[in-house]
Order: sequence, then structure tokens, then C-alpha cells
Amino acid sequence: MEGKSQSRSFKSRSFGFLPQKHKQGAMGTSAKVLLLALFLVCEHSIVFAMLDPLDFLALQSIRKSLDDMPGSTFFSQWDFTSDPCNFPGVFCEADKVIALNLGDPRAGSPGLTGRLDPAIGKLSALTELSVVPGRIIGVLPETISRCRNLRFLAISKNFLHGGIPASFSDLRSLQTLDLSYNLLTGFIPRSLGQIPSLSNVILCHNRLSGSIPPFIAPNLIRLDLKHNDLSGAISPNSLPASLQYLSLSYNRLAGPVDRILPRLGRLNYLDLSMNRFTGTIPSSVFSFPISSLQLQRNQFTGEVAPREEVRISTVDLSYNHLSGQISPLFSSVQNLYLNNNKFVGQVPGTFVDGLLSAGIQILYLQHNFLTGIEIKPTAEIPLSSSLCLQYNCMVPPLQTPCPLKAGKQKTRPTAQCSEWRG
Repeated sequence: MEGKSQSRSFKSRSFGFLPQKHKQGAMGTSAKVLLLALFLVCEHSIVFAMLDPLDFLALQSIRKSLDDMPGSTFFSQWDFTSDPCNFPGVFCEADKVIALNLGDPRAGSPGLTGRLDPAIGKLSALTELSVVPGRIIGVLPETISRCRNLRFLAISKNFLHGGIPASFSDLRSLQTLDLSYNLLTGFIPRSLGQIPSLSNVILCHNRLSGSIPPFIAPNLIRLDLKHNDLSGAISPNSLPASLQYLSLSYNRLAGPVDRILPRLGRLNYLDLSMNRFTGTIPSSVFSFPISSLQLQRNQFTGEVAPREEVRISTVDLSYNHLSGQISPLFSSVQNLYLNNNKFVGQVPGTFVDGLLSAGIQILYLQHNFLTGIEIKPTAEIPLSSSLCLQYNCMVPPLQTPCPLKAGKQKTRPTAQCSEWRG
């Protein structure tokens, strides 16, 4: 308020100068009109450029706590003797900062070093805050939660540590939260899932622990929590049906998903790999409008029975405890990984057709209990396709290259096959 008073008094002094010149009669009518016009323009410029004092001081504090990395010139134009609303990365409306994008956004450009100053919370009209990848350390300022109009918060690929402040739940207008690729620890605040406006939550590649809180946002589209240390089961109703992208890979999540996944029929990307999920895989999953289904390296059991021909390009169910016969409805999958399970019986003939026609590019069936495949030893599999059959209850009818991790043993020991057949 003090700054605004100074502004008003300055404008009064400016206009007070004109009558004094008029009294002296020192210039003609044209000169007076020209001078008046100049002062009007100057006065308008002063009003337009006058940033709210609190925002001005906040920007100064933010600048003092950050520096350019070698090769970055982002702060070279932050000269506080000029209008801060013309600084790179600063966007204003009236006398308030509404967006702050710190660092050069071009791919490959060096980022910033330093810490995020708590003064960010004084930018009361802020709707967007982003920081480019760099070497910013320290914790997330809790004061960010005072920016009640914030809709977009993205600070990824830096070195932030500590927890996600529970006070972020005060950001009721927040739509996108991206804190990925940092060193954040602790739980995901349960209150964070209660923000109703969320549409994108990206917290991957951190060190977060605990369980996944329920998310109530009816328009949540993307939830990316991969590469953390999350554990426990997922409550059946904790994920909204609006989800289109769900990645939970590389955690320690457990429990069944047969009551969770059928509700998520809008998914176009699903990755639950590298966890400890148990139970059966719902048949409805294979009808989702997705291009890649990643369920490998879990503890899924039971038979796998799609309801219709699977139109997913890549299906990875490897390294589970799945059993029963392989459904021929998988023969339309371009890249199919069923290795390291407990599948039995014959390989459907439709798989052979798909291989020979190059419709199937990868078919990994190694380390199961399969007993045969109808393919001629002289069959020529296209170079673009790959088949691995070793370590089953059969002698592979043809020699094909397998991944190194499949081992060198071609056939499973007879005793294991007899025991599995019961």
C-alpha cells in the first residue's frame, strides 16, 4: 500500500508541474500541448509498469536464491531497474504476477541452481509455476500453498528433497502437479488426493513411500507414480474411472486388482509391472483401448482368458505365476511376453501363422510347461520376428535365438514336467 501511495503522489507531482509552467508563460500553445501529451504518456506508462510492491519484493527474493547454471543466461535480463513484467519467464496481469516459469524451457538448455525461496508464496495471484530441469536443491516451500489460484505446478528433474507439504491440499484449483525426478521422500499426503480439480499427478522417480491415497478428482486423467517405494494394497474405489494413464511400476504394491481395473475402462496406458500384485488378471483388461499392457514381474495367478481377440500391440505378462493353456485370442498381439509362468499344453496354431506372416514380431514362451507347437523344423521365421521356446516340457522343434537371461538349457527336466502334470 505504501508503494501505491508513492505512485499516487508521484503522479500528483507530475501534473503539478504543468500549471507552474503555464503561469510562467514560458512556452507557446503548441509546446504546452506537446508537453502535456508527453506527461500523459509517461503517467500511463508508470501506472502500467507499476508492479504490486509485494510481488516486486518476492521476485527479488526468488532471484537472490537462484543462479544460472554454466551456459544459462536466463537471469541476464532480470534487471530490477526495469519493469519485472518484461523479465523472461514472468507474466503479469494488471499489477500482479500470474505466471512464473523459471529457466530456459528449450530442450537441452542448462537449468538453474540454488533453492526455491519461500517468497514464492507472496505471489498471491500466481496461477502457474514451473522450473526447468537443473540442480535446485532444498525442500518444497510450504508457502506455495498460499497461492490459492495456482492451477499448474511443475518442478521436475531437480534435486528437491524432503516431503510433499500436506498444506498443498489448500491449492483447490490445482490441475497439474508434476514433481517427478527429484529426491522427495515420505508419504503422499492423503489430503492431496482430495483436491477436486486435479487432472494430472506426476510424482514418478522419487523416493516416496507408504500407500497410495484415494483420489477423488472426477477428471483425473494421468496418475504416474512409477519408480518410488510405495507399498500396500490399493483400495477398490481409490482411483477414479476417468483415468486414461496409470503407471505404478517399480514399487512394492501388493494385493489383488480384480476389483480395481474393471472400473478403469478408459485407460489407454497401463503399467503395473515390478510390483507384488496378486490374484487373477481381469479379462476386461485385454479389451482396454491401450497399445501397451505391462503386468510383468508380479505374483498374478490363475488362467488368463480374454473375452475377445486382443488388439493390444504389446502384452507383457512375464514372470508371474499364471497357469492353464494359452488362449488363441492372443495371436493378434504383435509383441507377446508370456515367459516365466506356468502355462501348459500346446501352443495354438494361430501363433505359428502369425509368426510366419510376420504379424507377430516377438513371441516369448520360454520357462513354462508347454508340451508342443506345430511348426516344421524347416520353417523360416522372418528376420523381423523372434520366437523363444526353450525350457519347456518339449524339445524345441527348431533352433531360434533367445535372450541371454533364458539360459542355455533347452528342455525342462522330466521330473518337473511329470510333477506339474500331476
